[in-house]
This record gives sequence, structure tokens and C-alpha cells, in this order.
Amino acid sequence: MAAAGAPGAPVCVLVLGMAGSGKTTFVQRLTAHLHGQHCPPYVINLDPAVHDLPFPASIDIRDTVKYKEVMKQYGLGPNGGIVTSLNLFATRFDQVMKFIEKRQNASKYVVIDTPGQIEVFTWSASGTIITEALASSFPSVVVYVMDTSRSTNPITFMSNMLYACSILYKTKLPFIVVMNKTDIIDHSFAVEWMQDFESFQDALNQETSYVSNLARSMSLVLDEFYSSLKVVGVSAVLGTGLDEFFVQLSKAVDEYEREYRPEYERLRRKLEDAQSEQKREQLEHLWKDMGSMCVQGSTLTGSGEASAMGPSELILTRGALDAEEEEERDSDSDDIDHEVTEESHEEPAPGWRTDRRNDKPKGTPNVWAIYCCVWTQEG
Repeated sequence: MAAAGAPGAPVCVLVLGMAGSGKTTFVQRLTAHLHGQHCPPYVINLDPAVHDLPFPASIDIRDTVKYKEVMKQYGLGPNGGIVTSLNLFATRFDQVMKFIEKRQNASKYVVIDTPGQIEVFTWSASGTIITEALASSFPSVVVYVMDTSRSTNPITFMSNMLYACSILYKTKLPFIVVMNKTDIIDHSFAVEWMQDFESFQDALNQETSYVSNLARSMSLVLDEFYSSLKVVGVSAVLGTGLDEFFVQLSKAVDEYEREYRPEYERLRRKLEDAQSEQKREQLEHLWKDMGSMCVQGSTLTGSGEASAMGPSELILTRGALDAEEEEERDSDSDDIDHEVTEESHEEPAPGWRTDRRNDKPKGTPNVWAIYCCVWTQEG
């Protein structure tokens, strides 16, 4: 697997967003912009329920998992079918990583479009597996697409910001908020609310519901979140704001290399150390078990030499003895003429030399030699 931050490693852009925020349209505009810059991206579609894709996908989950068949086979609804399809696809994501590694010299960016139901990807096990697999190997940035036209209400705006904050702390990756649909309404009011607490309080004063009190309290909590948040206004329909987006994306990649990659490397080393420690403990248990077996064997046979041997020496000695016995057996049977049947089982003729140590003839003659020996003695 490619090391994170290696020269030529592509930047993985995970695009998240609420249903209807223009997430897929943003991916289409981003892909077209990169193609226009002669820098074609590697695009991955993770939405199994999408009917038509407005952009060419290098990897499409629909080619691997049939969403409707999953619903029928498991008796699931739409959301359950999407979750199960993602879980099935996550079991093959190691192959996706290999495809990305092969194309890392040809594509500078890897753009991943996620399902419209944001909670399906953000809070599922498969979403965590995919995100961590990408982030542990390549510089990765989370892009949260927000519908600006529906966030003019301060309560709705606060809900979006709370969700963005939860995704940031869930993924623990560099984060960019893309305020989409600026062709309908400019995003300057949202930036002002984030930067000026009094301005947001004035907007909340017009709300009479009890939720406004909660939003007022939460705005104080999110003040630190706003201070380090990267915000870009984009129109996915017109393509405006993409230059500023790539400027913020470059800053996010630098942040990944500076803060996030060392943490992932530390976690990787910690995992490798834990695995090596587990292997060492298993090896020690194996040595102890084999040592006890060796001691028991020496007690039963009364042999003092075996008890002085270690497990590895015992294994080698047994193998050597077996090999010598096998060699002895081979040497005894090399000179046997297998055509001899009855004569080979007869008692040796008078005067025939035998080897008293083994009670076997030292070599076995052929039929003609036996016949000549018998005729000479009779004569």
C-alpha cells in the first residue's frame, strides 16, 4: 500500500452533503473543471441508488452491487438497502485501493461521491472503513456541501453547522464547507454569521420558538469551530468559485501533511507493534508447550539426552533419524531383483555367507547365481 504523503500520491476528496444540497452536481462540475485543466480525476461513485450519473465514473458501486436485488434478497427498505450495499462493497475496497495506486501517476485527484443519505455513509461501519482506508494511504480531505438557499433561516443554518461539526470530529480529517447554489443567493450572510456573533444573535432575535434559545447557546460553543473552518462559496451550475475551492483544498492538503499524517503514522506504528507483540507472545507459548512435551517424552523413555535438547534440536534430530532410517531402507532394497518370487523367499543355500548382525543376506543374488550354486554343491 502506498505510503501517505508519498511523492505523486493523489489527493482524495470525499464529498458529503445532505440530500438535495447539490452534491452530485458539484462532483460533476468539479470533474468537468479538472478535465478542462487537462488534469482528469479518478472518480468513484458510492451511491448505489442513483439512477443516472452526470459524470463518468472510473469505479461505480452499481457495477459491483445491485441495489434493488439487495433490497429483495434481504427484505430491506431504501435506506437499509443502501447501507447493506455499502457494507458489501466495503469488503472489496482493498481492490479499489489497488486501482487507485495504479492510477496515482495519471490522476492528481480522486473524487468520491457518497450517497444522498449522509447518515448512511457518515455513521455506518462501511463509511468508517472506506474513510480510514483512504486517509491512511493518501492525503484526504472531507468536503461538506451545504445548500445556501435553504440556510437563510438561522435555525436551519445552525443545524447544518452542527452536522458539519459532528462530521469533522467523526472523520478527524481536514474539512472544507462548500456553500453551494450561490447563483440563487450569495453566501456572504452565512460567513457574517460565522464571523460576527452579534450579527447571528440579531437574526435569532426574530425567531420566537424555543429552539432559538438552543441555537443561541450552541453558537457560543461553535465559535472555536468557526475560527478554523475553511468556507468557500460555489455555484455548481455556473462553475463559479472553483478556483477559490482549489486554493482551500491546497491548504487542507498542507494541513493533512502537517497534523493528520503524523497521527495516522503513529496509529499505524502502534498497530504494527501490537501485532508483533501478539506474535511474540504466541511464539513464547509455543516454545513453552513444546518444551513441556520434550520433558514428558524424556521422562517416559528414560533418555537423558533428549531432556538436554531444546525443542528445535529435538525437531531436527527426529528429522535426521527419519532420514537415516529412510536411507538405510533404500540401500537395502536397491539390489533386490523384484522378478524373483519363490527363490527370494527360500532359506539361504549351505555355505552362503550371511550377515549375523541383521540376519539378512548381505545383498541378494539373481536367479542364475542361485542355480549355479545349487548345481555345484549337488555335483
